[in-house]
Amino acid sequence: MRIISGTKKSISIRAPKNLPVRPTTDKVKESLFNIISNKFNYDELIVLDLFSGTGNISYEFASRGCSEILSIDNNNDCIKFINKTSSILELNIQTKKIDYEIFLKNQKKSFDIIFADPPYNFSIKQYIELIDLIKKNEILRNEGEIIIEHSSNITLKEYNKNIEERKYGSSILSIIKKASL
Repeated sequence: MRIISGTKKSISIRAPKNLPVRPTTDKVKESLFNIISNKFNYDELIVLDLFSGTGNISYEFASRGCSEILSIDNNNDCIKFINKTSSILELNIQTKKIDYEIFLKNQKKSFDIIFADPPYNFSIKQYIELIDLIKKNEILRNEGEIIIEHSSNITLKEYNKNIEERKYGSSILSIIKKASL
């Protein structure tokens, strides 16, 4: 994987093969950050990266100058890898090893962007519960957005017609504005 833009542009990062992850492809990542670039100023963003895996998305936010990035994953090896990589690259990324449900139920801080890339075997019910937890605990700022990467075999529009879906091969980015929750 590589960082595609910002102060660390073109740096390649090799994740250990034993991590249980499916990193976001460069095509999807480029599209994701084009979407974000048209709506937000990176240096003002407070970002939550749920199911952060290798930290691929967090590195990109940090490279682009985000003020705060919190990476959440329940896998200790993933968190260790993100900590090591962000230290080597001198990126301002905080990490927390915790289950996403426990984190969301107890979180008091709010975020401008919540990016979630759960395992592709997540059910529709789990996606809806994830969105409902974010809404219930009011952790998305007023102009904020939830962006969920998921398999193209699933649509979240059935849950909420105001969800914007963008398809990239076998992946979809579902974008949910706070006002649509």
